[in-house]
Amino acid sequence: MDASMLGVGVGFDTKGAGSKLIRGPSTLRSSTVYVIEDSREGWVESVGELIDSYFDENVGPYEFDYSQIRPPNLPIKGFGGVSSGPQPLKQLHKHISQTLSKNIGAPLSVTTIVDLMNLIGKCVVSGNIRRAAEIAFGDPQDNEYINLKNYEINPHRREYGWTSNNSVFSPLGLDYTKICERIKKNGEPGFAWLDNAQKYSRMCDPPDHKDTRAQGGNPCLEQTLESYELCCLVEIFPLNHTSLEDFLDTLRSAFLYAKTVTLGKTHWPQSNAVMLRNRRIGCGLSGIAQFISHQGLSKLKLWCEEGYKHIQNVDKELSEWFCIPKSIKTTTIKPSGSVSLLAGATPGMHYPESRYCIRRVRLSKSSELIQPLKKFGFKIEPDVVEPNSLVVEIPIDYGEGVRSLKEISMWEQLSLAAFLQKYWSDNQVSCTVTFEPETEGPMLKYALEYFQYQLKGVSFLPRMSSGGYAQMPIEAINTERYESIISTLLTKPTPHSGSNGKILKVDFHDIPSEDKSDPDIERYCDSNICVLDPV
Repeated sequence: MDASMLGVGVGFDTKGAGSKLIRGPSTLRSSTVYVIEDSREGWVESVGELIDSYFDENVGPYEFDYSQIRPPNLPIKGFGGVSSGPQPLKQLHKHISQTLSKNIGAPLSVTTIVDLMNLIGKCVVSGNIRRAAEIAFGDPQDNEYINLKNYEINPHRREYGWTSNNSVFSPLGLDYTKICERIKKNGEPGFAWLDNAQKYSRMCDPPDHKDTRAQGGNPCLEQTLESYELCCLVEIFPLNHTSLEDFLDTLRSAFLYAKTVTLGKTHWPQSNAVMLRNRRIGCGLSGIAQFISHQGLSKLKLWCEEGYKHIQNVDKELSEWFCIPKSIKTTTIKPSGSVSLLAGATPGMHYPESRYCIRRVRLSKSSELIQPLKKFGFKIEPDVVEPNSLVVEIPIDYGEGVRSLKEISMWEQLSLAAFLQKYWSDNQVSCTVTFEPETEGPMLKYALEYFQYQLKGVSFLPRMSSGGYAQMPIEAINTERYESIISTLLTKPTPHSGSNGKILKVDFHDIPSEDKSDPDIERYCDSNICVLDPV
C-alpha cells in the first residue's frame, strides 16, 4: 500500500495461499483504540495492523480513531493534490474485515490474497492522489485463480477486480487448451514465462542467466524484476529522428538520465539492496507502428541492433564514470499510455484502433486540470467505475499511412513482439494482442505453443465493437466525428501537418494555477539522520 500511494506499480503472487490460518482477532483480548496519523504512513500502518490481527491469536480487535485525518479537499503538501478525507480508508478497513471475517477458521486462499490487494488498490484510487497499478501472478493450473475475473462465478469481485492485471507463471510446454477458453471471453489471464526472463536478455543472444533471481515483473510486464525491485524507465520515439546518428545521440541522453536516477535511494531498505546492485534500466521505444509504416521493418531492425550496441557502450562508460555496477539489463518496450500522447506517437509497439480515436483519460475529481479542460471544451463525465474520478475524452489523429489495428492479425502482433524481444529488449516487451474471438480465438492455443519460446510475457484482448463497454480507454472514430469534436474545442493552431494542414493544440500556459505553492519534497531517510532545511 505504501508503494501504491507513492504511485509505484505493485506485483504480487499467490504462493502464500494455504500457508496461514485466518484466526480472527482474539475474543479473549480487549479491543485496542488505534489513532491513525494524518499521513501516508498512518494509513499504511493501520491497514497492516488490521490484517495482522486476523493471523495473530494474541491480538485483539482494533477500534480505529480517524479524528486526526484531515477532511476532504485540503491541500497535501507532501506530494501535491488534495485530501480525500478518511472515508476511503474507512471503507478499506470495513472491506478487509468483511473479507477476512467470512473466512475465519479457513486457510488463506488465493481469492482472499487477491481480494486484499485489489481492495487496497481501489482505496488508493479513491484517495484522489494516485492511479493504482497492480499485477497478480498465479498458477495456470489453478481454476480458482483463472476464474477470478469470471464475474459470473465471483460477482462480488466486479467492484474491485479491475485494479490488477492478472497473469500466470507459465512453464514452457504447458497445455494451453483450458486456459485459452477463459482468455477468449475477457482476455485474462496473461502469461509470464519466468524461465525465459531468468535465462535470456535479448532472445537473439545466447542464454546469460543474468536474472536468475527474478520473481516477476511490473504491472504492464515490460520489466523483469526481483522481489522489492522498482523500474527505472525512459522512452524514445524513433520516428522523431532524422538519422541513425540523431537516434543514437538521443539514446545516450536518455540513458544518462536513467543511469543518474539509479544513484538515488528509496525509503525501503530491501528495494535499495536490489536496485543498487542491479541498476536495472528500461530504455524504451515507442511509436513503433508509425516507424514501420514510414521507414520499414528493415530500418527498425538496423536501428534496434545499432542502438542496443550503443547503449551497452554508454552503460560501460557511465558505470565507470559513476563508479557503480553496469546495469543488469538496459532496454524494454513499454506500453506507453500518456507519454506517447505527448509526443503524438502510437503507444509502444501497438497499432492504433484507427487513424482517428477518442482516448479516455481518468483524473481525480480534485485535479487542477479539470477546470482548464472544461474551459477548452473537452467532454468530461463521471467515471462509471470509480465515483471519485472523472473521464476526459481526447480526440487523437495518428497521421496518415499507419494501418489500423483491425488490419493487423493476431499472428502479426505476436511476430512484432517477438521481433522486438529478439533485437531490442533485454528486459521484456509489453504486448497486449487484440484478436478476433470467432476466427482467431480457436488459434490461441497454437499461437502460444509457438511464441512461448520467443517471448517473456504476453496478454490478450478479444476485439470488441465500438461501445463494447462503457468508457473504453480507446475508441475508434471516423473523420467526420473527429472533425466535429475538434471544431468545438477552444484551440490554438500550430504549424505541424495534420488532416487539414494543421494540428490544433490546446495551450494550458495562459491558465494560472490557483495554488502558487510548490509541494514539499519527500524526505527519504537512509540512515538515522534526515536532511533538514536550514533555519
